[in-house]
Amino acid sequence: MRIDKFLKVSRIIKRRTVANEACSQGRVLVNDKVAKPGTDVKPGDIIEIRFGENVRRYEVLSVKEHVLKGEATDMYREL
Repeated sequence: MRIDKFLKVSRIIKRRTVANEACSQGRVLVNDKVAKPGTDVKPGDIIEIRFGENVRRYEVLSVKEHVLKGEATDMYREL
């Protein structure tokens, strides 16, 4: 699954366009490499997102196309 879609489906970032822009600006890293919006994500990958001074790290636990709001947090683990 594409990183921008994963961020939206997992509700880490609320809109896919915002996730796409964050990737395009180099604010998203997957396994310590700058991620483009089309970068594939699979379970076990580490995602790092930088918003200003704030840095968040997540481990991908599962990849699903559609998830209910309550199950979205089961797709990742915050590190």
